[in-house]
Amino acid sequence: MIRHRPLGSGHPYSVDTEQRWPLDPVAGEPLRLGVRATPDVEVVEVELEVTDASGARRTERHPLEPVASTSRGQTIDGGHLASAQARLARRAGGWAVEFPAPEAGSAIRYRFVGRTGDGAAQRTRAFETTIAAWEAAADAAVAASGRNRVVPGSVQVLTDGARVRRVRFALPLADGEHVTGFGERFDRLDHRGTELDSVVFEQYKSQGAERKTYLPMPFAHVVGGDGWGFHVRTSRRAWFDVGASDPERLVVEVEAAAAVGEPAATVAFHDGTPTAVLDAFLAEVGRPEVLPDWVFRLWASGNEWNTQAEVMRQMDLHREHDVPVGSVVIEAWSDERTFTAFRDARYEVTEDGAPHRLADFEFPTDGAWPDPKGMVDELHDRDIRVHLWQIPLLKARPHPTGQARADALAAEREGVLIREPDARGGLRPYRNRGWWFPLSTMPDLTDERAARWWTEKRRYLVEEVGIDGFKTDGGEHAWGRELVYLDGTRGEEGNNRFPVAYAKAYGDLLRSAGKAPVTFSRAGFTGSQAHGAFWAGDENSTWDAFRWSMFAGLSAAASGVLYWGWDLAGFSGPLPSGELYLRATAASTFVPIMQYHSEFNHHRRPVRDRTPWNIAEQTGDDRVLPVFRSFAHLRERLVPYLAAEAAESVRTSSPLMRPAFFDHPEWSAAWTHPLQWFLGRDLFVAPVVTEGEAEHEVALPPGDWIDAWTGEPIAGDAVVRAEVPIDRIPVYARADAWPGLREVFEARQ
Repeated sequence: MIRHRPLGSGHPYSVDTEQRWPLDPVAGEPLRLGVRATPDVEVVEVELEVTDASGARRTERHPLEPVASTSRGQTIDGGHLASAQARLARRAGGWAVEFPAPEAGSAIRYRFVGRTGDGAAQRTRAFETTIAAWEAAADAAVAASGRNRVVPGSVQVLTDGARVRRVRFALPLADGEHVTGFGERFDRLDHRGTELDSVVFEQYKSQGAERKTYLPMPFAHVVGGDGWGFHVRTSRRAWFDVGASDPERLVVEVEAAAAVGEPAATVAFHDGTPTAVLDAFLAEVGRPEVLPDWVFRLWASGNEWNTQAEVMRQMDLHREHDVPVGSVVIEAWSDERTFTAFRDARYEVTEDGAPHRLADFEFPTDGAWPDPKGMVDELHDRDIRVHLWQIPLLKARPHPTGQARADALAAEREGVLIREPDARGGLRPYRNRGWWFPLSTMPDLTDERAARWWTEKRRYLVEEVGIDGFKTDGGEHAWGRELVYLDGTRGEEGNNRFPVAYAKAYGDLLRSAGKAPVTFSRAGFTGSQAHGAFWAGDENSTWDAFRWSMFAGLSAAASGVLYWGWDLAGFSGPLPSGELYLRATAASTFVPIMQYHSEFNHHRRPVRDRTPWNIAEQTGDDRVLPVFRSFAHLRERLVPYLAAEAAESVRTSSPLMRPAFFDHPEWSAAWTHPLQWFLGRDLFVAPVVTEGEAEHEVALPPGDWIDAWTGEPIAGDAVVRAEVPIDRIPVYARADAWPGLREVFEARQ
């Protein structure tokens, strides 16, 4: 066997053994061609035919050399994303050749020939591409709205003479300006001096170290000078050199698909304060909407709460320990094949893939979920909302049977799937190329008809069982620029849009059933602001991950994401220490969504639930439960304030969890002390994010403040040191708002 996939798997950060690289060859630059081959293949060469711009043709042959196989591998903690591709890599050898790409405008046609030890030949089909080159372009190649800040003469295009494949241009950076935003970013608040890109990617843990994100946006604020921001109006991948190569320039590079002479990119420029810039951006891409007050209460979940009895036991423990909870997220509820039926439920398969109703199911009394509706009704009586986990895939492993098989066949028959090219020049259903649920097919939720087909299967859960929302997990599975969506959009343009449409589809289902569109997503892109709530994704229980998550929340807020939270103190790996858990609890009390969650650990003992009673038991730290309880009650008292301030945020576009530069763009401490924030108009929060602190340095913004714990007045525009016992987080209230907030803090148990 010998195989070449010219575009590879579509992994944005890994070059596969068997692909062409770069995908769009650049004249004079190295061009790498690779294959995988079975062990019986001993020699591989490429037959290359080059036709230059004048029509002259020449042929070349290049031998390939053995190389180490790559496999889109997960280099940071494989976890539950163990790569099926790693197994393939162990079975197949890699071969590659690298040579300078021919002159611009050339067309190349190539195929590979492999020979086994007995001299037998194996050949691939022929592949074609054209060679491009970077050229200076007219400034008009970048269309601008607002005050055009594109540096004159900086525009370049990557073109083969007929089409523009990328465009590059520069924006000015002045001394003292800070650049922030870009969606949810885990490593820092100010990105000046760094490079980053915008592509939706599932970075399983260590997002801050890897500098990859589930929720990018090609939008940024430039703060500290005139005050402005920009939005590259594209869903294609973009790259940003934020003064890394030239400290006076922010260089933007964007994938494109334009004819030569036409604008290849569009940029909206907005001037004014950070709030004005964000407001203009949201006016174009979509604003958050006001969600119910209950979203601000504690959310609780654990991936091993996989029976009705266990869910109710955990909710009973919240009541027993006097820890108020507002939402429970049940992840391991379904048969893990359809994601529409409770595990152990008995029902007749609808061969045409039609939706079920509640009456179609029989729930065995000795099964995992003997009475889902009764459970939900009881939780509602306790004032607890219920959310179910989802994944936007039709699983292919193990081989689907029953309803999963019927749904897979119906999805293909009904034409609701994302597709990819097949070897014969046609289209076939796209098969997930990632590590999680490999080879699954994927509904095109960007298409209204397909989205309805998918969500109608879940309608009974909302209308009859009484589910209040969905955890819309795993929106990152569309890989590859050659994917084809139902409206003809290719993957290079549609993949980043998919998670936005995913959350919208479930929100539309909830809204159509008379409920608030409460979704809880980790992946997103420009436009996600209008669709539900978000959490920062999977992380270990470490201090580094805690700090990364705080940066993520602040940058997401600066990009217009209102309802945001994270798995407090992490969800994976060894349990956090009591100190880390309580410092994270304190911070989580003062972000828009307060929630804890824990990863599936195969029911091994001791359990890794992030409940406060389990942390207390496993760590032996007797401070955990009473301090967590105190913060949970404080959070309950904060709900009216949070709800009112969220409505104000929707009205004004000033973020609820607001980096200090929004209110004080010229204040240098907004950048020297980045992990602090305003919570609404009247609270300022400075979490303890370093182990072992007894005092915490706070840069208090200008104004008159009250220490929320002592009631003492403090003058702002100063650096102060606050004592931080384990049950305290530095929080300050505006002096004129203190009378209305006093009881929230003084009533603390």
